[in-house]
Amino acid sequence: MFIIISMSMLHFIIILIWYLYLFLFRYVQKLAPFFDLQNNEPKSLDVGWSAQKVNNVNSMLQVVRTLVSPSNPQQATATCQKVIHQCGLLKQLCTILMASGVPADILTETINTVSEVIRGSKTNQEFFASVSAPSTPPRPAIVVLVMSMVNEKQPFVLRCAVLYCFQCFLYKNEVGQEQIISTLLPATADASAVTAGQLLCGGLFSQDSVSNWCASVALAHALKDNPSQKEQLLRVQLATGPGNPSVSLLQQCTNMLSSPTAKVQTRLGLLMLLCSWLANCQLAVTHFLANSANVPFLMAQVAEHVDEQEALVQGLCSFLLGISVHFNDNSNATFTSESLRNLITKRVGLESLVEKLVSVTKHDSYTMAAQKPQLRYTQPEHLLIDYEFTSLYKQLEGNLCKSVTSAEDAESKKTVEDHDNIVTQYKDIIRVQDNDLNELRGRHEALQKEHKAAELQLNEQSSQIQQLKDQYALMKAQGGNGDDAVRIAAELKELRESQESLRKETAEKDDVIQKLKNDLTIADAKVVLVDDSGVNQNQISEFQSSIQEQKKEIDELKLIVAAQKDEEQRLKVECTDLKNQLTQTGEAVPSGDNANIVAEKAALTAKHSESQAQLAQAEDHNSKLSSDNQKLISTNQTIENQLKTVTDTCSSLTTQVKKLEEEIGDLKDTNTRVEDEKEKFRKEAADNKQELDDLLVLLTDTDAKVEKYRSKLKELGEEVTEDEDDDEEEEDEEEDEN
Repeated sequence: MFIIISMSMLHFIIILIWYLYLFLFRYVQKLAPFFDLQNNEPKSLDVGWSAQKVNNVNSMLQVVRTLVSPSNPQQATATCQKVIHQCGLLKQLCTILMASGVPADILTETINTVSEVIRGSKTNQEFFASVSAPSTPPRPAIVVLVMSMVNEKQPFVLRCAVLYCFQCFLYKNEVGQEQIISTLLPATADASAVTAGQLLCGGLFSQDSVSNWCASVALAHALKDNPSQKEQLLRVQLATGPGNPSVSLLQQCTNMLSSPTAKVQTRLGLLMLLCSWLANCQLAVTHFLANSANVPFLMAQVAEHVDEQEALVQGLCSFLLGISVHFNDNSNATFTSESLRNLITKRVGLESLVEKLVSVTKHDSYTMAAQKPQLRYTQPEHLLIDYEFTSLYKQLEGNLCKSVTSAEDAESKKTVEDHDNIVTQYKDIIRVQDNDLNELRGRHEALQKEHKAAELQLNEQSSQIQQLKDQYALMKAQGGNGDDAVRIAAELKELRESQESLRKETAEKDDVIQKLKNDLTIADAKVVLVDDSGVNQNQISEFQSSIQEQKKEIDELKLIVAAQKDEEQRLKVECTDLKNQLTQTGEAVPSGDNANIVAEKAALTAKHSESQAQLAQAEDHNSKLSSDNQKLISTNQTIENQLKTVTDTCSSLTTQVKKLEEEIGDLKDTNTRVEDEKEKFRKEAADNKQELDDLLVLLTDTDAKVEKYRSKLKELGEEVTEDEDDDEEEEDEEEDEN
């Protein structure tokens, strides 16, 4: 009952709101003449505004802002924005915006009203971009407003309203973002004209911290969700002085950030700009890491202990460091994602960095900024965090924490990507199978409905047949007409045939249903779960053991080859000796001498043949061993090359470690010098304190003497006045000095 009442009330409230908006739409066109101040009161803009008129205009501006408030439903706000533009109300508001003599509070509220009228409306944003100030030469309204924003003499509330207007002009407006960035590029910048980009750069590098913050946030909005403009902004070059080389805008921002004289407000604005610039843009991250001083500066900022406001700066430095890890394309060999993780682990600690990232969302300034897009601040020192930056922070915080704490290398990432591709393929297969299953289920449900309808029809026909049977039996018992009996019998036969055909159809449908159930079971069985594929952790040890075994085989084959060579040499020597013996025997013994010598010669010849055969066999075996040895030498060479590569990598890492140790030594020396200076200052402070204590003791003694002399004068009957007291004190001090 409660749920029904709640739904009814909700429906009633929605209808009431809709009728309210219809009522407002009907009368919104009547608001335009009220703001036509020049026609209604031609002298009002010159002679001043009465207090009542200021209150009236302010109240009407509040009505318009209620119609287009960002907290309203998006469709209702868009419709109100369209009607306000069509009836000319936006034009009247822009006229007041550019007019002179308007009170500051009315001008501020008008700027806020125009901001919310154009926020997210492409048509209204294009109209506002075409508005020009009545000056010579005419200047775009956006340029005039930016001039007020970066002018420190303007009221603070007015400057906040202009920044809000600039943000609303660029909200979901890629064309406007491109127009702002193009005024900074070398090829398109007009040196003779004052542009919004030039004014923003001037405010970014001025001595006023509020101008720094506003210009930084405005540039960040010009880059929001627009990667192409982030890359274009990398081309901006700034002249640092006559004769000095130009530097990029990114380099100049980092130089200002690392300046020891930069205020907290300035550093927060620059950090928000850099984070918005580098987020989702690997090219910008590469340019940022190309300056070798940026990462050590961020590490030093995150590692030191600071107060509450500096803690917010520290958290944004951690956020920028996390962006450098997450969006790193590893093109810079010095600062890859893995090397940055190792530096964070050694210098800061992963847990400490994550704590600093989380602490930003708990800061009061962050909580206040995340409530509404409009900047509702009364004091400049409260201007710390921007609304859109809180959205970016919420979006990236979790991913950055995972990226910083992750220790995966490139190969593991590739494995994960391959695994994700496989999972995606299986998901596609499962999605297709789910569609097939849904289709089969639909057909199954339709057939079940048809089956139930057929059963109902069959039951009805069975009841009709039974009724006809009863009627036939009754008519037969009553001796009815024979023609009626024949007719009833024919109808009965027809009904039986119809019943039989329905039974056959029902049986066929039952078979189809059973087949669909089988198909459904098979399809369900085809759904598989994808197991994560892991990497074999024993490959390295197996590879090393195989290297050792191959080395042993090479050594054994070398021994066998050496033995075969010795055996071959021995057989050659024996063969040579046998040849010499045969020659000597043939020369010493003439033909026809005794048979013993002939038999010995034959034996030697047979032994020589046997030696030749053994020698040939040994040479064949030696050639086989040589080929095997060559293969093993080639394999060994490949293994040695791999080991050399690993050794070179280790040497490179050792060099980097030595370089880091040298940097640590330099930092320790610097720390030692700082400690010595600190101890020197402590000694000077102690000496000054001692001198101050001595002066206090001397002053106490002087007061005691003055009081003593005053008492003596009173005892002698002399009248002591305040002036005399002062004179006596001065005289006593002079005496003490003497």
